[in-house]
Amino acid sequence: MDISFQKTIVFLFFIFIGFLLKAKFKSKEEVTGIKKIILNLALPATIFIALLGVQIELNLLLLPLLALGLNLLLFLIFPLVLPLLGIKKNTSEFRTARLLVPSLAPGLSCFPFILEFLGEDYLAKAAMADLGNKVFVLVILYLVAMNWYLRLHDKKQKGGSSKIGSLLKAMISEPVNIFIAVALVLLGFGLNMNSLPFVISETLEKLSLIMTPLVLLFIGLAVKIKRKQFVQIFSLLSLRAGLVFMICGLFVLLTGLRAQNEILLLLAFGLSACSFWPFAHISAIDTLEKEGKAKKKTFHNNYAISILAMSFPLSTLLILGVLNTGTVVTVLPNIFLIAVILGVLGFSVALFSWLKKSLKKQKLLNPKLDSARAEHI
Repeated sequence: MDISFQKTIVFLFFIFIGFLLKAKFKSKEEVTGIKKIILNLALPATIFIALLGVQIELNLLLLPLLALGLNLLLFLIFPLVLPLLGIKKNTSEFRTARLLVPSLAPGLSCFPFILEFLGEDYLAKAAMADLGNKVFVLVILYLVAMNWYLRLHDKKQKGGSSKIGSLLKAMISEPVNIFIAVALVLLGFGLNMNSLPFVISETLEKLSLIMTPLVLLFIGLAVKIKRKQFVQIFSLLSLRAGLVFMICGLFVLLTGLRAQNEILLLLAFGLSACSFWPFAHISAIDTLEKEGKAKKKTFHNNYAISILAMSFPLSTLLILGVLNTGTVVTVLPNIFLIAVILGVLGFSVALFSWLKKSLKKQKLLNPKLDSARAEHI
């Protein structure tokens, strides 16, 4: 059996173990604790080790810009797509989906698999690219969310600059970004992991070892999807994945990129799950509306939670599928073919759901029509 396929089975088994352990985790705080260990300890240590193992190249500085470009493209395209899925414009669901869909959470959804399948060099590149995504989800999406809130409630912005300042402070003080900055400084002085004291290097390596199992268990523990919204959100995320394949395919076509692992990195990073940061903005605005007893809602809190809940397992399966197939997915015609398949899947599921609802409405009306015909006879 192929080693990549065996790795995939192991990863899925860890997710299944996490799912089975849900009964043992009685509160959200316990699951959140695991996420904090990942983001504040295991992930920073892993990225730090990966960065100290690469050579500084100018093209690494382009990676944050490429990630930011992907974010912006998804943000601009999806307002055209959402109405086709039955999500009406100027509704709380529309604004919620538009804020969440273009965001990426590679730390919890693709970094472990990039490390296992592609190695530390590519994890370092993914970490650099994530800096552009962080700017988008922390700063740009906050400004967008606040602008929608103020316009809906016809208010003037207060303390916006201070809030942006606090968000920038949060981004700078985030452990992952601190470790990236320190690693780049050390690289600038020509240092690597062997240059560090044994206690520090050994501690970092031990922390790095726990990342992949913890992430997989966390995904299993966090899975929670409401049946009522399943079809619409599945369609939404399928179309998102299809657009990522299409954008990546166009990038490969225009740049002439042929390196297999580079293409796999591009696809895996783009297929990352939706980020928790836009949800933080949504929660903050929801609190403001509750305090002000607002009648209109800018965002739909439960809808956001459902998107996040479904995004992680679906992204995990897609990323594992991409990395496991290797050369098959990196061929340009296949990238476009998968993009079309995911797009058709997304629209067909939404269309089937719409037809089902229409038939139900007709059945409800039929008894009235039958009684009217009987009276006429």
